[in-house]
Amino acid sequence: MEKHHDNPFQFTKAVIYLPLFFVLTLWSVFWYELHFNHSLSHFGVYPREVFGLKGILFSPFLHGDIEHLANNSVALLVLLPILRYFYKEQSFLVLFLGILFSGLGTWLLGRPSYHIGASGLIYALVSFIFFKGIFTRYYRLVALSFTIVILYGGSVWYMFPNVKEGVSWEGHLAGFLVGLALALVLKTPQFGKTIFYEWQKPDFNPELDPFMKNFDEKGNFNPPPKPEEVIREYFNSSMKVVYEFLGGKKE
Repeated sequence: MEKHHDNPFQFTKAVIYLPLFFVLTLWSVFWYELHFNHSLSHFGVYPREVFGLKGILFSPFLHGDIEHLANNSVALLVLLPILRYFYKEQSFLVLFLGILFSGLGTWLLGRPSYHIGASGLIYALVSFIFFKGIFTRYYRLVALSFTIVILYGGSVWYMFPNVKEGVSWEGHLAGFLVGLALALVLKTPQFGKTIFYEWQKPDFNPELDPFMKNFDEKGNFNPPPKPEEVIREYFNSSMKVVYEFLGGKKE
């Protein structure tokens, strides 16, 4: 169980700028394809072919149509601010590894076709945020995990084959597994509870501390002698007690 700081969450401009920049990049690529009538789908992931490896990095920025792009953009505008705000120290690593390994998983599991879109990354973010909140047991993050279930719980069905034609369920499944793995592996020390020792407290007085009394003025360990033990008499009486032996004489 991971422990927690009193206030591990801090709002920064990156909470806004990161998702805006990422989504703006997606739309810029899509605009380029439309404006110049130049499809970049061949930069997607093509499973188990060497030329398809380039798609591991490029495929999240490619989308087949406006509906696909819009759906992924909305999800990223929700998930990336959550990731940056609640997991500031891990956000860029989760983003990079989510893209890298969800793409690699798609390359290993996918059908022989070009796989494009940021869906694998989205599933990695959903999975990481959900499982990490549960693993930390921090009440705010647990509440966030349940919120993620409400928002994206239905998307779990799209990790299975033949649910919807044209959907890369392999990319979804790979992203989900990557998010779970990152939640298990990545540490979140910002949620560690600060430990205060007695000597760190502002009202600490070394002269009154039992342990510090064992040291002399020069800092040498010189415990004071133990007080002599006093034997107490628990049964005292001013009355005279006479014991008389009553025994018969044996013949």
